[in-house]
Amino acid sequence: QVRLVESGGGVVQPGGSLRLSCAVSGAMISIFPVNWYRQAPGKERELVANISSEGSPNYSESVKGRFTISRNWPKNTVFLQMNNLKPEDTAVYRCTLRRASNDYWGQGTQVTVSS
Repeated sequence: QVRLVESGGGVVQPGGSLRLSCAVSGAMISIFPVNWYRQAPGKERELVANISSEGSPNYSESVKGRFTISRNWPKNTVFLQMNNLKPEDTAVYRCTLRRASNDYWGQGTQVTVSS
């Protein structure tokens, strides 16, 4: 059974930083890509970043230069380092992995950027 558990969200002031974690069990991140999505109230879900099975990162234009996706494959965990946070980054962040045509999602972690 594939399971993803996010952590690290919280409340931060504009310009601050947070580091999100996505602990994966039941599937190896060295084999399957992992994505970070976010969704704010009343807005569509947005793909923020992903990391390929080879470890190559990709970012949306809205976060490029501020967010960094990385992984610790022995711990089977993917991270999202978020710097210079803005109020528009406020959302529930969820990680996801696709295996055998099935999409597995974590429960999400809330990030609130507010002064």
